[in-house]
Amino acid sequence: MDSIEGNIRLLLQGKEVEESQDFCDFTLQDQNEVTAAKGVAVSTPGEFTPELRENVCFIVAAVLLNSEGHVLMMQEAKSSCAGKWYLPAGRMEAGETIVEAAKREVLEETGMEAEITTLLMVESAAGSWFRFVVTGNVLGGTLKTPACADKESLQAKWVDNLGELSLRGNDIYPLIHRAKQYWERQEDVEPWHPALMPVDKPHTKLLLRLVIAIRKRVNNRVCVLTSDKTATHLPVTEINPVRSLHSTLRKYMTEIFGSDLPPHRPQGILSTELMTSNPSGTHDGACLTLLVPIRKALEEVPLIDKYSWVELPKQLGEELLNRMAKNMIVPLNVIR
Repeated sequence: MDSIEGNIRLLLQGKEVEESQDFCDFTLQDQNEVTAAKGVAVSTPGEFTPELRENVCFIVAAVLLNSEGHVLMMQEAKSSCAGKWYLPAGRMEAGETIVEAAKREVLEETGMEAEITTLLMVESAAGSWFRFVVTGNVLGGTLKTPACADKESLQAKWVDNLGELSLRGNDIYPLIHRAKQYWERQEDVEPWHPALMPVDKPHTKLLLRLVIAIRKRVNNRVCVLTSDKTATHLPVTEINPVRSLHSTLRKYMTEIFGSDLPPHRPQGILSTELMTSNPSGTHDGACLTLLVPIRKALEEVPLIDKYSWVELPKQLGEELLNRMAKNMIVPLNVIR
């Protein structure tokens, strides 16, 4: 049980957990068997190997603000949206980490050198498209002017009023709003989550690790669910690449608790593990750790075969509870 407590501590610190990548309690093959047993046609491959730019897409977007609260924007050069304005953003390339990709995109599209300080948000669509939104500081560089236009962008500038621009998409508004809230947090009485950096760790599959938290009525202590299928570990499921992340979560929660699911709601991301492989590699997967509080007392939720509750030390449990407050965790936005 010490390993579970230790891993919860590591996750709260944004560090890599000490668990084998072999732990996966609910594979795509398992999910397909459950689907087929209900007489429903299976649409998901039983075996799925993530391959960058082939069947998975990892996007980075950087929201950088100056001391006046203006946001760094770039003007698109590619023909499909030429002249439109957007945040510096783009696809990760082979062999990159999230931070490396974000710094590269900022430099290529704006001419500025950035220091990435935290994840702001993780977005997902269809289980195989992910956008990692980061923020940080500008360390130097030369702002790109029209004279320096290239295939990456036409120019860049610091923008106060986005309404004055023709935007490539309105999806950046909530990203910018959250970044401004984050940087203004020091002037706010409400605390924010500590800086969360991505963990540079390669994976061969797309995985979702769950920290399912519940309170015990008898002593008000916090407990987390563990899988006992092999060595005791936090529950892990393979992400369905053709369905939404919410669909993957619900199917796995049903596998654990049965059809009568206890009330729960995904709280946000505790860690993101990802490092794309070189062109000849096979490690283009990722692992997201999601905090999922149960809104019932432990005594009201039956114990599940091959799963059990582990009671956390009081202080550690309180630290986990604190992450359930407003703005105390990196949000997960499931688009579809």
